[in-house]
Amino acid sequence: MHWIWESIKNVYAFLAVLPIIPFLLVYFGYGAFTGDKKRAFSTAMDVTTALLIGCVAVLFEKIFNSSFGIYGILLVLLLIGGLLGNVQYRIKGNINMRRIIRAIWRLGFFLMSLCYVILMCIGIGKSFFNV
Repeated sequence: MHWIWESIKNVYAFLAVLPIIPFLLVYFGYGAFTGDKKRAFSTAMDVTTALLIGCVAVLFEKIFNSSFGIYGILLVLLLIGGLLGNVQYRIKGNINMRRIIRAIWRLGFFLMSLCYVILMCIGIGKSFFNV
């Protein structure tokens, strides 16, 4: 049982290090399976967001020596959700949680992609100067 858990962790770590690989795998695989490129792109974004959240949290911990990474990400996503819910309530008078969660997850993809690139550059630069 222990080796199964370790295998899952290793596969997740491999896919999270370069999130473009799972994005392309899901995009082309799902696109070839269904033929719907728009849906394939959305599904690839959804899958990659989960990997990016974990990767950005680990990068934050390694660069800043702080365990606040995952909590900070969750806090930002919750704040965005609250703001989107407020806007939706003011405009429509009710709240559609499914749309809000989907919007948070898709915005999270772009936010985590940006954070990934920035933190990866900082981490690479830090490793060059600390040698």
